[in-house]
Amino acid sequence: MKDKKAHIVAVNMGYGHQRTAYPLRIFSYDKEVINANDYKGIPEKDMKVWESSRRFYEFISRFKRIPLIGGLAFALFDKLQRIPSFYPRRDLSAPTLGLKKIYSLIAKGWGRDLIDKLRENPLPIITSFFIPAFMAEEFNHSGEIYCVVSDADCVRAWAPLDPSKSRIKYFAPNLWVMNRLKLYGVKSENIFLTGFPLPLKNIGTRKQEILRKDLGARLVNLDPEKRFYDKYSPFIDKSMKISRKKGTHPLTIMFAIGGAGAQKEMVIEYIKSLCPKIEKKKINISISAGIKKEVNDYFIDNLKKLKLSKNIGKNIEIIFNKDINKYFSVFSRKLRKTDILWTKPSELSFYSGLGVPILMAPTIGSQEDYNRRWLVGIGAGVQQVNPKYADQWLFDYLNSGRFAEAALGGFIEVEKLGTYNIEKICFG
Repeated sequence: MKDKKAHIVAVNMGYGHQRTAYPLRIFSYDKEVINANDYKGIPEKDMKVWESSRRFYEFISRFKRIPLIGGLAFALFDKLQRIPSFYPRRDLSAPTLGLKKIYSLIAKGWGRDLIDKLRENPLPIITSFFIPAFMAEEFNHSGEIYCVVSDADCVRAWAPLDPSKSRIKYFAPNLWVMNRLKLYGVKSENIFLTGFPLPLKNIGTRKQEILRKDLGARLVNLDPEKRFYDKYSPFIDKSMKISRKKGTHPLTIMFAIGGAGAQKEMVIEYIKSLCPKIEKKKINISISAGIKKEVNDYFIDNLKKLKLSKNIGKNIEIIFNKDINKYFSVFSRKLRKTDILWTKPSELSFYSGLGVPILMAPTIGSQEDYNRRWLVGIGAGVQQVNPKYADQWLFDYLNSGRFAEAALGGFIEVEKLGTYNIEKICFG
């Protein structure tokens, strides 16, 4: 990696774009990710533009939970960023009003300071958000400009104002995004089908030895009656080269909370239903609380109310760290011994490629609707049922082999070497 250096740029608006950039830190010349909306020395006028959109998004995500008016307000907001239907195929290159507004702000100098700072070290820019890519092009960054799409589909705003004249290159996580960008007018030679960048500590080398070992142990927990394995054992053992050995840990469910803290109440509903099995230490629970202390405190307080304080640090673990990189590091490590990942279908949908079935919480926004549709289409996502009865249906699904099938579906269908593929394209 010595000569493979770039500026890795994200934005800290939720976890999605930062999580996408995190595995690419290995290519950063200083091992850090630059957040375009709060880097050291950012002009106040630039920060105000970023902050207004971040605060509004977090507000609307939380406001959605208010009965009736919250849902109506979010529906209106969501309609403005809805992805157009793919069929019939047609020219979708005309810029939206929102995209024109972004470019008008850039024309007034928004982002110039960031690009001037990056130009001092003229390396390629790899960004997990489209706006820094637009800024780099408009302010004539001398290095290559790469943009990583972080969802299973994308809105028109991801493509430049005039895609036919742009030099921005895109890394598409799946074939659908690749074809969607073409509808938006992005030139074919500027789109690379790489897959989503997953953490290498969960994969290993290109042979995926860590991933295959972890999946083999996971299948033991996900298929206790061996109903799935007995049907497909030749395929699993020989074709997929996955060894279903003795389990290494009790059944472990990880609940991953979004950056705005939405759906944390639902997690407590799940845990309440699973209390008897947690108390008897028949299952392990990981709660990925993120970087916000108030979310961490919420779970500690509610676990106390459920009389599960004694289980914290034993078979209940809360993943929390104020440092985003340390949080992602622990998250990736704990995921190796996670059997089921409960989350809304965000960028974490691509983590199904690690052979972890996604138990899909309700979506927040049309973007996640498309992610859910993609997960169901590849067989890697399982729709949640009423959390109050999780102690019943969850184990019915386990005993039927349904979660094992979803784990293998994600492993087979999702590109796992996105980080390596991005490396090859950027650095040869």
